[in-house]
Amino acid sequence: MSHPAPASPVDYTQDSPFPAQQASFKSMRNVSTGNRAGWLALFAEDAVVQDPVGISPFDPAGLGHRGKDAIGAFWDNVIAPNGGIFCIRESYPAADECANLLRLTRSLPNGKTLDVNFIGIYRVNEAGLIVSLKAYWQFDKVMAEFMAAMATTAEAE
Repeated sequence: MSHPAPASPVDYTQDSPFPAQQASFKSMRNVSTGNRAGWLALFAEDAVVQDPVGISPFDPAGLGHRGKDAIGAFWDNVIAPNGGIFCIRESYPAADECANLLRLTRSLPNGKTLDVNFIGIYRVNEAGLIVSLKAYWQFDKVMAEFMAAMATTAEAE
């Protein structure tokens, strides 16, 4: 049995007067609804996505996904097949950046859920387009949690 994610303390379904926070809210809304075109439209042509920051199987060089083609491929290979429900626990807009303390709850094929806690930092240009998106989480830790959750079924709890 899957468990619904708790309501988000920060309502990202509403608009924000802070451009970077607004871009982060729109990003999460597009991811939540599976809107690839809407998500990609939020990024500047030369934007960089690092999710997670550093070397991982998603980014073997650890340099990020640069430009809309690479960011689109990241959507296709990572975001689209995984999805989830966001909870913004805290949000701190400042200047042209916004740091969000986040939880992504993903429903697993065996009926269980997996919570991924992370920090997302968004930086926008003068036009309000995302030039940098950095997600801070530990790939190995999350994969271990995923494997443990997949080892049992929800009914076995």
